[in-house]
Amino acid sequence: MGDTSTVNLPIIDLLASNRLSTAATLHEACIDVGFFYIVNHGIDKDLLRSLFEESKKFFSLPLEEKMRLERKEYRGYAALHSEKLDPSLTTQGDPKESFFIGPLHDGMCNLNQWPSEDFFQTGDQLWKSTTKRF
Repeated sequence: MGDTSTVNLPIIDLLASNRLSTAATLHEACIDVGFFYIVNHGIDKDLLRSLFEESKKFFSLPLEEKMRLERKEYRGYAALHSEKLDPSLTTQGDPKESFFIGPLHDGMCNLNQWPSEDFFQTGDQLWKSTTKRF
């Protein structure tokens, strides 16, 4: 059996009255644990559910399809093992995929990459609209 110890995730309450304390708790959680749980974030539960559903559709696509949106200028798709957040590790890369989106209304430029209308066989653009709403 592996390590059966548990970690209590820090809970970050975005409605807490002391913003400096909240920021300090968030910083501490990132440094000491690496994960945290946010409460009172104000994001609609239906939007979160839809975002997870649409993200699952995107990440279920074949690699060739996702690579059409390969990350450029820090926006787009990053494939499994293509990033290494801790360069001291000797592993091949992090066991995760990512899709990066930046500000939607940047006055200078819009570097976000989106699937074309025919990207999904169904013409489903719900992914894009859901992601933009989030």
